[in-house]
Amino acid sequence: MARNEYQNRLEGLREDVLHMGETVRERLGIALRALEERNEALGREVIERDYEINETYLELERECTDLIALQQPVAGDLRFIAASFKIITDLERVADLATNLGEYAGRAEREIYPDVDVGHIGERVDEALGEAMAAYAEEDVEACYAIAERDEEIDDLCERASELVIRDLIETDMDGAETERLFGEVSRLLLTVRDLERVGDHAVNIAARTLYMVESDDELIY
Repeated sequence: MARNEYQNRLEGLREDVLHMGETVRERLGIALRALEERNEALGREVIERDYEINETYLELERECTDLIALQQPVAGDLRFIAASFKIITDLERVADLATNLGEYAGRAEREIYPDVDVGHIGERVDEALGEAMAAYAEEDVEACYAIAERDEEIDDLCERASELVIRDLIETDMDGAETERLFGEVSRLLLTVRDLERVGDHAVNIAARTLYMVESDDELIY
């Protein structure tokens, strides 16, 4: 393969990874809206279109494999391809979490804990994901560290939300039928918070791989 063609494929890989990131963020946004509105139809849209993300992932996985197998890249090019492969894996998992959120939207019957601002947590994790993809696009090392620091804030938000729900559940007096219904709603809410926290973790993973790609620094990889 001519050097120019090889470089074009590398740049094409970067563009495709960024496009996948945009698509995943779009699906996450729809899932968050479905949760906010308790809109089963929107949630179903995210679930039914997840196969598109999976197909994109497989196509990019093959491209990464071909570039490594056929070109035997070294140094910076190898780190770029390896980081891109890891990042599409994180994006595919974020898409899976978005389908979970879409499913929870279909099961939500009422808002039982208005003090738990799932929408705010969702905004924060979506921002972190967007910033992580921007760091990858721009090879922005400082942004990578900032994303890792922001994750602590997201973790705190999720921890406080979970504690509020559990404490209130312990203190609430209910009869048998009401207890069963409340447990279902509490379970859904706790799973929602957990999955949003995981989206934030994947944003940090993307930042960590970007840092390694740019500077061969594995400080943020965990």
